[in-house]
Amino acid sequence: MQLRNSSSRYGLVSIVMHWGVALAVFGLFALGLWMMGLDYYSPWRKEAPELHKSIGLVLLAVMLARVAWRFISPPPPALPNHGKLTRAASKAGHSLLYFGLFAVMIAGYLISTADGVGIPVFGLFEVPALVSNLPDQADVAGEIHFYLAWGLVIFAGLHGLAALKHHFIDRDATLKRMLGRKA
Repeated sequence: MQLRNSSSRYGLVSIVMHWGVALAVFGLFALGLWMMGLDYYSPWRKEAPELHKSIGLVLLAVMLARVAWRFISPPPPALPNHGKLTRAASKAGHSLLYFGLFAVMIAGYLISTADGVGIPVFGLFEVPALVSNLPDQADVAGEIHFYLAWGLVIFAGLHGLAALKHHFIDRDATLKRMLGRKA
């Protein structure tokens, strides 16, 4: 399989980033929900948020690389059987997913840096607190992070359902291309 995208399918780099981001998003969501239920005496009370933050910051780096990769290796064009409405919905949906991902990660960063302390990433390095001490920063960012995370996961689920609709109902190659197969 080729590394770069072609006119008929996605390349290995795009495929790995796509499915890796999907796995990270749903994993982070599940971890976040689980963390909310931890009590003060749970041994994971400190470790789970540190893991969540570290994975989230790695995801941010992957998303920045993913945006750069779209310029280096543009995605395949829309399939010929996709009408104007389908093409517009696809473009809007992907833009919303990218925007939602970055917004939820920025909100998470603002929660974590509200006290002016950087965020350690797996104990390897620290991302500095560039924005802190805003009025009610942790609370406001926390509310935004919570609702954006729910919205992102719901919309990602709809994105997956749309891919399945293309595969099973329309019987086109939309899903096959994201699996590395030719259109």
